[in-house]
Amino acid sequence: MKLEGLRALALTGGDWVIYVLLLCSVVALAIIIERSIVLLRELKQLDELRDRVLSKLGSDDLASVAKEAAKVPGLASRVLRAGLAQAKAGPAVAEEHMAAETLSERQELDRRLLILGTLGNNAPFVGLFGTVLGIIKAFHDLSSNSAAGPEAVMQGLSEALFATAVGLFVAIPSVVSYNYFQKRVKDLIAGGESLNRLLLARLKAQ
Repeated sequence: MKLEGLRALALTGGDWVIYVLLLCSVVALAIIIERSIVLLRELKQLDELRDRVLSKLGSDDLASVAKEAAKVPGLASRVLRAGLAQAKAGPAVAEEHMAAETLSERQELDRRLLILGTLGNNAPFVGLFGTVLGIIKAFHDLSSNSAAGPEAVMQGLSEALFATAVGLFVAIPSVVSYNYFQKRVKDLIAGGESLNRLLLARLKAQ
């Protein structure tokens, strides 16, 4: 019974796999657009935060630093404010709170990137699966109708290979975008970390 079910699935061809891949392409495109907007906004907010607080960090007035940081939304600002809130407890405590906040914010930055990476890694295999199903169906049709000739097989094979092409169409932009977003996340974390280190240096100096 199970063997018959597998045989029936194999003879469906690869058309339904193509529709699955097209749905995956829509999901990937939505994630790419959403993450692009989020990371671009965070990087702009990091630049604004840096402009506002760098001059203030050189003084002993941490209250003014906190006031300026509160004016800027974003990941880097929240991490810096977590350290400023614990400034009176000493640099070690402030560092631990900023590290904890950074880990929490990193999770937000990495949201949906796992989906993008998974699509990039597995879409070619899904497309290959559709191609294999299409080839099985093409040869089955030829065996059922030997009068159809090799032209029918060639047409079936060309349609089957289309699934692999669609899989690559989904995978390549997903992998490129995933790697790019990972780099931007690292840049954002590093930019925020530089401000955090300046704050810790000021606290240690005090």
